[in-house]
Amino acid sequence: MVQLLPALQSGGVERSTLEIASALVHAGHRAIVVSAGGRLVPSLEAVGAQHVTLDIGRKSLRTLAQLLPLRRLLERERPDIVHARSRLPAWLGWGALRGMPAQVRPHFVTTVHGLNSPGRYSAIMTRGQRVLCVSETVRRYVLAHYPNTDPARLRVIPRGIDPTQFPRAPWPDGAMRAQVAGQFPELDGAGPLLLLPGRGTRLKGHADGLQLLADLRAGGLDARLWLPGAREPGRAAYIAELEALAAQLGLTGAVAFTPPTAQIAQAYAASDLVLQLSRKPESFGRTVIEALSVGRPVLGWAHGGVGELLAQLQPSGAVAPFDAQALAAAARALLAAPPSPPAAMPYTLSAMQDATLSLYQELVAP
Repeated sequence: MVQLLPALQSGGVERSTLEIASALVHAGHRAIVVSAGGRLVPSLEAVGAQHVTLDIGRKSLRTLAQLLPLRRLLERERPDIVHARSRLPAWLGWGALRGMPAQVRPHFVTTVHGLNSPGRYSAIMTRGQRVLCVSETVRRYVLAHYPNTDPARLRVIPRGIDPTQFPRAPWPDGAMRAQVAGQFPELDGAGPLLLLPGRGTRLKGHADGLQLLADLRAGGLDARLWLPGAREPGRAAYIAELEALAAQLGLTGAVAFTPPTAQIAQAYAASDLVLQLSRKPESFGRTVIEALSVGRPVLGWAHGGVGELLAQLQPSGAVAPFDAQALAAAARALLAAPPSPPAAMPYTLSAMQDATLSLYQELVAP
């Protein structure tokens, strides 16, 4: 089994690649990952998988030179399946497979991880003998933009979490809140703590979070807002813009812009309400299931994968996209009477791994 992706640095695609490699090895299969490498290679090798370094994700004509080495790798290793997780690696994988005799050609699988701009370049992700969609939102997106795709080839296999990594925490969790306040004095207060985790990009809706905080504080709540992940290298201008907006809204001293935290489960436990306000619809919404697993209510825009998850798991947290007034009203309601979290989280890592390996088996031994 060979998986193809640009690199092994960080992110949801990379995480899923490692999770499936681990499941394959645990089931007694060989797992090979082809990429340009990165900081997650040791983690991959630690689970017993093999990494082959080929720069198959760089958007350059020079990348076409990797086509022949990739084909030779596949001819040498003779995998049953080649699983492409990104567009350029998928094009190279598809090209390499076309040059192989049909009787020894591996099966081709793709995963649509995101809502990529539709067009001929992205269409390669629909050419798999099986096309994995990480949510029903993605499945509908594929069928809407690529109507010639055979629906029978599409499989919805949602991402999942390990519930032991996001255990249920008491609410409120005073000890965890005190620990966070000790790190970031701006978050020390008697009122609720709002958490909006996300990279330092405008698409994550940080400005919407600041406006929500201003609305709640204007109504008399001593609310605080923590934005872990907003402060990262190369984003100084964006952070300065957010800090200026916070000052304009009178929020100085009530909001913390910090680097990503390695203890995100503890961050959820310290909070009273978790926000998912991405301006662009996301393919899934891992924040939603992580927070609900810890036992914290989630508030988010009702579009994309986030809207899909909230509709199923906590409908009271879904708000019409970009309606600031409705967002503030929903936040007040959730803080006043937090809904009970799901008794059991249906989106688990083991369920995702089992479903993916079953799909592979469906192709290899129909």
